[in-house]
Amino acid sequence: MKESSLLRHSTATINALTIDVEDYFQVSAFAPHVPRNEWDSRECRVERNVDRILTLLDEHRTRATFFTLGWVAERYPALVRRIVSAGHELASHGYGHERASDLSVDRFFSDVDQAKKILEDVGGVLVRGYRAPSFSIGAGNLWAFDVLARTGYAYSSSIFPIRHDHYGMPDAPRFAHRLSSGLLEIPATTVRLIGTNLPASGGGYFRLLPYRVSRWMIRRVNLVDQQAAIFYFHPWEIDHTQPRIAGINAKTRFRHYVNLHRVESRLERLLADFRWDRVDRVFIDRPVH
Repeated sequence: MKESSLLRHSTATINALTIDVEDYFQVSAFAPHVPRNEWDSRECRVERNVDRILTLLDEHRTRATFFTLGWVAERYPALVRRIVSAGHELASHGYGHERASDLSVDRFFSDVDQAKKILEDVGGVLVRGYRAPSFSIGAGNLWAFDVLARTGYAYSSSIFPIRHDHYGMPDAPRFAHRLSSGLLEIPATTVRLIGTNLPASGGGYFRLLPYRVSRWMIRRVNLVDQQAAIFYFHPWEIDHTQPRIAGINAKTRFRHYVNLHRVESRLERLLADFRWDRVDRVFIDRPVH
């Protein structure tokens, strides 16, 4: 069957749906404009947005993985328990949304260890997965994987094998692979075209590009690469009325706010067009070489 014909057929592959649980003012690009000592004085919208996502997932009988900040879990423990009671996987996004590439070994250990303990205490479940804020593990800090293994994580989804001005490791393996530490790394999904990895896993690209492009890319990964995709988005991406951050430049403004009003309806289509489940069920029990 030709590739063009193959991609028109639906896929039975089960992909992994993930949500990075952070609030709108905690985005890495806003760090110069929103000091951490102001976080508690900001209007928090993460709880209402996650509740909307939980309702959406329930309507589609879909389970997902919630990579959650320890900072959020401390302030909204009931929300964390709602995530767990609804059958979703609770995973770690670190404690305070500090980029792994900005931390020393000791500070990174403290961040991921603290987050894991808080989430497990609040959620009452074992936390096995971690995602670095802004996919901030790359060639310059691969030691982070050893730290994650040492603190008891089983897998990471922290590498984006693309070229980007804020993150990326384009030469990294595109699909799930076992590291020397025993940790399983599950990179953000890409499509390989003309010798280049193109992002196919959500985030700002899902908002910027027409939905049909994202759908085509995921289908290609499922049917041509014969791999499960991993898709991600943030609670603030379904909240087009969120407060605007003052003083940011045009590039940051565009990246953060473009097409926020379209995301929820696109997610509805995504949930209908593909089969989804938690990361642990899609990847952890599947043999990876």
